[in-house]
Amino acid sequence: MPPHPSSNVQKAREGLAGRLREMRKDAGISGRELAVRCGWSESKSSRIENARTPPSDADITAWCRACAAQDQAADLIAANRQSADAHVQWRRLQRSGLRLLQESVVDLYQQTRMFRVYVSDVVPGFLQTPGYATALLSSIADFRGTPDDVSAAVAARMRRNSVLGNGSRRFSFVLEESVLRYRLCSAETMAAQLGHLLGVMDLQNVAVGIVPFSAQRTVWPMPTFTIFDGARVHADTLDAASALTQPSQVELYARAFERLSQGAVRGAAARSLIAGALSSLD
Repeated sequence: MPPHPSSNVQKAREGLAGRLREMRKDAGISGRELAVRCGWSESKSSRIENARTPPSDADITAWCRACAAQDQAADLIAANRQSADAHVQWRRLQRSGLRLLQESVVDLYQQTRMFRVYVSDVVPGFLQTPGYATALLSSIADFRGTPDDVSAAVAARMRRNSVLGNGSRRFSFVLEESVLRYRLCSAETMAAQLGHLLGVMDLQNVAVGIVPFSAQRTVWPMPTFTIFDGARVHADTLDAASALTQPSQVELYARAFERLSQGAVRGAAARSLIAGALSSLD
């Protein structure tokens, strides 16, 4: 099989192949012995190790069993499934405008029961007002040079965010104080957004923590990420949205969220930070 046309997918495949190869070496067995234990040809082992043939979930399970490393199977299977779609290119999704980006995660939002969201740059999409979302998505559309469907994208975001009002779902947000201060819209629009944030904090299924500028940090500010239940992470970068599903990756982000949460203030202290940001708009 030739290299995948996406360099990110190909790198993921090669990374998985390398992990399988090292597992075999750590077990002290040859490619031929592994093939015998797995019940397939030696050439298949070679193709998998050299990233010429992507293994199936069953292949990975058999490989781990042959190497007495069954405890690594779940992580490797997740990596295998992730290799084809872990790096979703925003440019491809945005080709027809921003609306598709909002609609592409509707099913995931409906399926998730616990959301953990960390942001260091903008108000989380879940908590945005239409005015703030319009200003932000307009900026993104202009920067990316995508078709102008901002109105439709904002409407789709608001529909998507209806899950916030479902009491059976839980939301935990951690915001850097900088989120309250960045001017991505007019003062009037920002005031409405901060007022909305104060209102959302009254919801029983929503917890909002804010990391103050003055906090003694145990971890550094990080790029935005969202954890969906305990199974999936979306981590955003400038040119892509990575969907991470390996248990070790999800655990890493969960640990980061916990550390960031420890530095956040809540309740009256968080409201005070928002009030301070509001007063600075005068």
